[in-house]
Amino acid sequence: MLRRLILAAAAVLAFAAAPAFAETEAEHPENYPFSFEGVFGTYDRASVQRGFAVYSQVCAACHALEHMSYRNLGELPDGPFLAYRVTNEETGAQEITLTPHGHHGKPVDPNDNPYVRSIAEAATISAIDRETGQPTDRPGRPSDRFRSPFPNESAARLANGGALPPDLSVIVNARHGGADYIRSLLLGYGEPPAGVEVVEGKYYNRYFPGGWIAMAPPLVVEGQASYSDETVATIDQMATDVAHFLEWAADPKMAHRKSMGFSVMIFLLLLAGLTYTSYRLVWRNEKH
Repeated sequence: MLRRLILAAAAVLAFAAAPAFAETEAEHPENYPFSFEGVFGTYDRASVQRGFAVYSQVCAACHALEHMSYRNLGELPDGPFLAYRVTNEETGAQEITLTPHGHHGKPVDPNDNPYVRSIAEAATISAIDRETGQPTDRPGRPSDRFRSPFPNESAARLANGGALPPDLSVIVNARHGGADYIRSLLLGYGEPPAGVEVVEGKYYNRYFPGGWIAMAPPLVVEGQASYSDETVATIDQMATDVAHFLEWAADPKMAHRKSMGFSVMIFLLLLAGLTYTSYRLVWRNEKH
């Protein structure tokens, strides 16, 4: 009798808890065909550049990139603003350009890269004056870390209703689904399903665990970010590009690592072939 009562109580609790568990379930992120996926995948440099524009013009108001320096934008092998020194075939003069893959050019040191310097100098960095020892502000340098939007955690929480905006340096590695999750999250805002209780001060997002997120929809109108190329900055395009940029930020050496791994695999296959051939030659007259 006691056993039946325990089983009945457990069943009641399970049915009562079912709606709560259902409300915490999030939809699986949409699988988007990013160019960096797969063994031979590489970054789409134009998309990473546009994604940086979305980050700097929209996301940087709340989210930091604490593990990134401005110089990383112009570093080998895949910095989105990696510049090259080329010779003008008509005038013979030396020019600096963002020529993809360094065609007929020599990579420019990030500290001398005018594109990186311009991006860094647009940021105001708090520092200590070496002569007076007093706090001061100065233009950023390529060696500086990306400027944080808030001086400390308390200020960040105060400006965001108690929520702490996560650092985006390695956010794609910290979230299941990676870039697909980031893109889907940015596009997943909407009205909650019927029967779901509204949480005051939060926003419904079908891809966020629990359904309710403290971050207001960051991408709300076409053209919210200014692109330097002819790509139309739709909400879908901006979400895709910033996810691409954040993937690069989390793993800027990805393409080089894949290339190195492929070379190592070829070397190991050749070594295995030579080893087997040597084995057959050395023991060809022996019975096994």
